[in-house]
Amino acid sequence: MNTLKFRTAFVYACAFSLLLTVTHSSAETDDVSKTLEDYDKRLQLLEDRDTQVVNAGGADTTFNPAFSIILDGVFASYNNDPEDYNLPGYALGGEAGLPPEGFSLGHSEIIFSSNIDDKFFGQFTLAVAEHDNEIEVELEEAFFETLALGGGFNLRGGRFYSAIGYLNQQHRHVWDFYDAPLVYRGLFGDQYFDDGFRLSFIAPTDIFLEFGAEAFAGHKYPAGGEHSGVGSWTAFTNIGGDIGISHSWQAGLSYWSADDVEREYGGHAHAATSVEVPLFSGDSRIMGANAVYKWAPDGNYREQNVKIQFEYFNRDETGDITLLNSSPVETSTLDSRQSGWYLQGTWKFIRSWQAGIRYDLLDSDNTGSDFGVLDEAGLVANGHTPERVSVMAEWIPSEFSRIRLQYNRDDSYQVSDNQVYLQYTFSMGSHGAHAF
Repeated sequence: MNTLKFRTAFVYACAFSLLLTVTHSSAETDDVSKTLEDYDKRLQLLEDRDTQVVNAGGADTTFNPAFSIILDGVFASYNNDPEDYNLPGYALGGEAGLPPEGFSLGHSEIIFSSNIDDKFFGQFTLAVAEHDNEIEVELEEAFFETLALGGGFNLRGGRFYSAIGYLNQQHRHVWDFYDAPLVYRGLFGDQYFDDGFRLSFIAPTDIFLEFGAEAFAGHKYPAGGEHSGVGSWTAFTNIGGDIGISHSWQAGLSYWSADDVEREYGGHAHAATSVEVPLFSGDSRIMGANAVYKWAPDGNYREQNVKIQFEYFNRDETGDITLLNSSPVETSTLDSRQSGWYLQGTWKFIRSWQAGIRYDLLDSDNTGSDFGVLDEAGLVANGHTPERVSVMAEWIPSEFSRIRLQYNRDDSYQVSDNQVYLQYTFSMGSHGAHAF
């Protein structure tokens, strides 16, 4: 029953009840008639207000925009010094470093979202995090999205997470593990977003079939530099469906390309008093594949479920590496092949408890004209194959709160590390549903 029908029924029910309580005298009958006339006037006012709301966009704006805060924090423990972390064969950038040891603020978010009208939806997200004991606030998302473009098409514009891969589109508080997979850390600096447009199309088929493309400014890592037009672009396709009522699946392919990249890395320490800052200049291509399977008995995902998730990425780059802090400046050509994958599974065995396991593996083959420059930049693996095993258990009292304990046996760099994270995540306010 919609709001208007409910109000109508309520008004006349009240009027009918009043009618039964009065006598049949003419004076009292006149009072009842006046009362009914008053109810009719009030009902007409309600109807007029509902009509105005519908004409304004189809939704009552009393609770618009939706506002939510994601509160995130962590306690981290390591055997090794997190400042010494590196990933052999990968020059790290973006947000790829480890969080500080001890207590710290994690990746908290402030989110505003609203239907702008019956044609557009908008979202604005601020990320609040701690780096080097300082609180930083970053504009993470600011985009609009069409609601009625028609024909299965959808357009998004502004700043948003790219649709490359599966995990990249999800906010951190949705991840099943505290940290990003190694391949995301090595290729995307944990996660890739930029300013641009996305056009996607969902085919009118019995199974889920999506095609899309994105055009970005190319300012954000792993792109970089100044571009007057499109600096990077992606293409992606996803397919999925249900098997009965208990099983569902999705698989996807994606491609990312950027030319004339000017990408500065975070710096690679090679002496007690010196940190080299490598600069990559050239072209970059990334190809990815992903697959996700979910099981929930009788489709009741809230009580029990199993999720298996896999992603693979391969990056080819050609160009030059320059050590910005060297004197004189040193440069080498670069012909780079980097690839990696992860496989993870989670099991929600009762309503408020979930456990998971993840395995990461990376590979690289980077060559150039000056081996010493590549080594200083962190692009020489020296025979090391980065890998990591992670296990986690979490208590989920509701969809708004989570306490997670995670252990990593990290062999991603030469000295094995035992890493422990105790994380809390709380969601306050109105928050939209998450994608598959």
